[in-house]
Amino acid sequence: MDAEGLESFRLFVESRSSALLRTAVLLSGGDRHAGEDLLQNALARTAGRWRHIDEPEAYVRQVLYRQQIGRWRLKWPRREVSVAEPPDRTVGPDAASAAELRVVMRAALSRLTARQRSVLVLRYFEDLPEAEVAALLGCSVGTVRSTTHRSLARLRALAPELAALGPADAEQEPASDFSPVEVRP
Repeated sequence: MDAEGLESFRLFVESRSSALLRTAVLLSGGDRHAGEDLLQNALARTAGRWRHIDEPEAYVRQVLYRQQIGRWRLKWPRREVSVAEPPDRTVGPDAASAAELRVVMRAALSRLTARQRSVLVLRYFEDLPEAEVAALLGCSVGTVRSTTHRSLARLRALAPELAALGPADAEQEPASDFSPVEVRP
Protein backbone atom coordinates (compact mmCIF):
# COMPACT_ATOMS: atom_id res chain seq x y z
CA MET A 1 0.00 0.00 0.00
CA ASP A 2 1.38 3.40 -0.94
CA ALA A 3 1.57 6.38 1.43
CA GLU A 4 -1.65 7.95 0.11
CA GLY A 5 -3.57 4.68 0.48
CA LEU A 6 -2.16 4.14 3.96
CA GLU A 7 -3.27 7.62 5.03
CA SER A 8 -6.79 7.18 3.61
CA PHE A 9 -7.09 3.78 5.33
CA ARG A 10 -5.92 5.30 8.64
CA LEU A 11 -8.49 8.11 8.33
CA PHE A 12 -11.24 5.60 7.53
CA VAL A 13 -10.41 3.45 10.56
CA GLU A 14 -10.18 6.54 12.76
CA SER A 15 -13.57 7.88 11.68
CA ARG A 16 -15.63 4.68 11.38
CA SER A 17 -14.13 2.21 13.86
CA SER A 18 -16.53 3.00 16.73
CA ALA A 19 -19.64 2.36 14.60
CA LEU A 20 -18.09 -0.76 13.12
CA LEU A 21 -17.12 -1.97 16.60
CA ARG A 22 -20.72 -1.62 17.82
CA THR A 23 -21.87 -3.81 14.95
CA ALA A 24 -19.12 -6.35 15.59
CA VAL A 25 -19.96 -6.54 19.31
CA LEU A 26 -23.63 -7.08 18.51
CA LEU A 27 -22.78 -9.78 15.99
CA SER A 28 -20.64 -11.57 18.55
CA GLY A 29 -23.40 -11.62 21.15
CA GLY A 30 -22.31 -8.70 23.28
CA ASP A 31 -18.82 -10.06 23.86
CA ARG A 32 -16.64 -6.98 23.42
CA HIS A 33 -13.41 -8.94 23.10
CA ALA A 34 -14.83 -11.21 20.40
CA GLY A 35 -16.23 -8.11 18.66
CA GLU A 36 -12.83 -6.44 18.74
CA ASP A 37 -11.23 -9.57 17.26
CA LEU A 38 -13.91 -9.75 14.59
CA LEU A 39 -13.37 -6.09 13.63
CA GLN A 40 -9.59 -6.38 13.71
CA ASN A 41 -9.70 -9.36 11.33
CA ALA A 42 -12.11 -7.53 9.02
CA LEU A 43 -9.89 -4.44 8.95
CA ALA A 44 -6.81 -6.55 8.25
CA ARG A 45 -8.56 -8.15 5.27
CA THR A 46 -9.72 -4.74 4.10
CA ALA A 47 -6.22 -3.26 4.30
CA GLY A 48 -4.95 -5.86 1.87
CA ARG A 49 -7.50 -4.89 -0.78
CA TRP A 50 -7.75 -1.18 0.03
CA ARG A 51 -6.81 0.05 -3.47
CA HIS A 52 -9.60 -1.99 -5.08
CA ILE A 53 -12.45 -1.03 -2.73
CA ASP A 54 -15.00 1.58 -3.83
CA GLU A 55 -17.17 1.66 -0.68
CA PRO A 56 -14.95 0.77 2.27
CA GLU A 57 -17.59 0.75 5.01
CA ALA A 58 -19.89 -1.55 3.07
CA TYR A 59 -16.92 -3.81 2.33
CA VAL A 60 -15.86 -3.97 6.00
CA ARG A 61 -19.43 -4.69 7.12
CA GLN A 62 -19.75 -7.49 4.61
CA VAL A 63 -16.46 -8.98 5.83
CA LEU A 64 -17.77 -8.75 9.41
CA TYR A 65 -20.98 -10.58 8.55
CA ARG A 66 -19.23 -13.27 6.54
CA GLN A 67 -16.62 -13.87 9.23
CA GLN A 68 -19.38 -14.23 11.80
CA ILE A 69 -21.14 -16.73 9.53
CA GLY A 70 -17.88 -18.66 9.31
CA ARG A 71 -17.62 -18.70 13.09
CA TRP A 72 -21.07 -20.16 13.62
CA ARG A 73 -20.50 -22.82 10.97
CA LEU A 74 -17.42 -24.12 12.75
CA LYS A 75 -17.86 -27.41 14.50
CA TRP A 76 -16.09 -26.23 17.64
CA PRO A 77 -18.06 -26.50 20.86
CA ARG A 78 -19.62 -23.22 21.77
CA ARG A 79 -19.22 -21.63 25.15
CA GLU A 80 -22.44 -21.57 27.09
CA VAL A 81 -23.10 -20.28 30.54
CA SER A 82 -25.53 -22.46 32.44
CA VAL A 83 -27.11 -21.51 35.73
CA ALA A 84 -29.50 -23.37 37.98
CA GLU A 85 -32.10 -20.62 37.91
CA PRO A 86 -32.34 -17.44 35.87
CA PRO A 87 -31.58 -14.28 37.85
CA ASP A 88 -34.50 -12.24 39.09
CA ARG A 89 -34.89 -8.96 37.32
CA THR A 90 -37.03 -6.21 38.67
CA VAL A 91 -38.30 -3.64 36.25
CA GLY A 92 -39.23 -0.38 37.90
CA PRO A 93 -40.38 2.96 36.57
CA ASP A 94 -36.79 4.21 36.19
CA ALA A 95 -35.69 1.12 34.23
CA ALA A 96 -36.63 2.70 30.90
CA SER A 97 -33.28 4.39 30.55
CA ALA A 98 -31.27 3.80 27.44
CA ALA A 99 -28.43 2.22 29.40
CA GLU A 100 -30.73 -0.35 30.99
CA LEU A 101 -32.22 -1.16 27.60
CA ARG A 102 -28.75 -1.75 26.15
CA VAL A 103 -27.73 -4.02 29.02
CA VAL A 104 -30.90 -6.10 28.80
CA MET A 105 -30.74 -6.27 25.01
CA ARG A 106 -27.08 -7.30 25.02
CA ALA A 107 -27.77 -10.07 27.53
CA ALA A 108 -30.76 -11.31 25.54
CA LEU A 109 -28.87 -11.22 22.23
CA SER A 110 -25.99 -13.16 23.73
CA ARG A 111 -28.38 -16.02 24.51
CA LEU A 112 -29.47 -16.36 20.87
CA THR A 113 -27.60 -18.48 18.37
CA ALA A 114 -25.10 -16.71 16.15
CA ARG A 115 -27.36 -17.08 13.11
CA GLN A 116 -30.38 -15.64 14.94
CA ARG A 117 -28.30 -12.79 16.30
CA SER A 118 -26.84 -12.01 12.88
CA VAL A 119 -30.26 -11.88 11.23
CA LEU A 120 -31.65 -9.56 13.92
CA VAL A 121 -28.62 -7.27 13.84
CA LEU A 122 -28.73 -7.00 10.06
CA ARG A 123 -32.50 -6.48 9.89
CA TYR A 124 -33.05 -4.12 12.81
CA PHE A 125 -29.72 -2.59 13.83
CA GLU A 126 -28.33 -2.19 10.31
CA ASP A 127 -31.86 -1.71 8.89
CA LEU A 128 -31.18 -3.83 5.82
CA PRO A 129 -34.02 -5.20 3.71
CA GLU A 130 -34.62 -8.94 3.73
CA ALA A 131 -33.16 -9.40 0.25
CA GLU A 132 -29.82 -7.83 1.25
CA VAL A 133 -29.67 -9.87 4.45
CA ALA A 134 -30.31 -13.01 2.42
CA ALA A 135 -27.54 -12.07 -0.01
CA LEU A 136 -25.07 -11.34 2.80
CA LEU A 137 -25.85 -14.54 4.67
CA GLY A 138 -26.04 -16.70 1.55
CA CYS A 139 -29.57 -17.95 2.09
CA SER A 140 -33.06 -17.33 0.70
CA VAL A 141 -35.39 -14.48 1.64
CA GLY A 142 -37.79 -17.05 3.12
CA THR A 143 -35.04 -18.30 5.41
CA VAL A 144 -34.38 -14.74 6.57
CA ARG A 145 -38.09 -14.23 7.27
CA SER A 146 -38.51 -17.47 9.21
CA THR A 147 -35.27 -16.94 11.13
CA THR A 148 -36.34 -13.39 11.99
CA HIS A 149 -39.73 -14.61 13.21
CA ARG A 150 -38.22 -17.40 15.33
CA SER A 151 -35.47 -15.13 16.64
CA LEU A 152 -37.90 -12.45 17.77
CA ALA A 153 -40.09 -15.07 19.45
CA ARG A 154 -37.09 -16.50 21.26
CA LEU A 155 -35.90 -13.01 22.22
CA ARG A 156 -39.31 -12.25 23.71
CA ALA A 157 -39.25 -15.53 25.64
CA LEU A 158 -35.71 -15.00 26.91
CA ALA A 159 -36.21 -11.38 27.95
CA PRO A 160 -39.85 -10.49 28.60
CA GLU A 161 -38.63 -7.37 30.41
CA LEU A 162 -37.79 -5.83 27.02
CA ALA A 163 -41.49 -5.15 26.52
CA ALA A 164 -41.46 -2.88 29.58
CA LEU A 165 -38.32 -1.04 28.44
CA GLY A 166 -39.08 -0.39 24.79
CA PRO A 167 -41.03 2.50 23.25
CA ALA A 168 -43.56 0.10 21.74
CA ASP A 169 -45.42 -0.44 25.04
CA ALA A 170 -48.57 1.26 23.83
CA GLU A 171 -48.64 -0.72 20.61
CA GLN A 172 -48.64 -4.15 22.25
CA GLU A 173 -51.89 -5.97 22.69
CA PRO A 174 -52.47 -7.73 25.99
CA ALA A 175 -51.93 -11.44 25.51
CA SER A 176 -54.10 -12.74 28.36
CA ASP A 177 -57.04 -10.30 28.32
CA PHE A 178 -58.87 -12.05 25.52
CA SER A 179 -62.22 -13.35 26.65
CA PRO A 180 -63.96 -16.09 24.74
CA VAL A 181 -66.38 -14.92 22.13
CA GLU A 182 -69.52 -16.86 21.48
CA VAL A 183 -70.30 -17.23 17.80
CA ARG A 184 -73.91 -17.97 16.96
CA PRO A 185 -75.09 -19.26 13.60
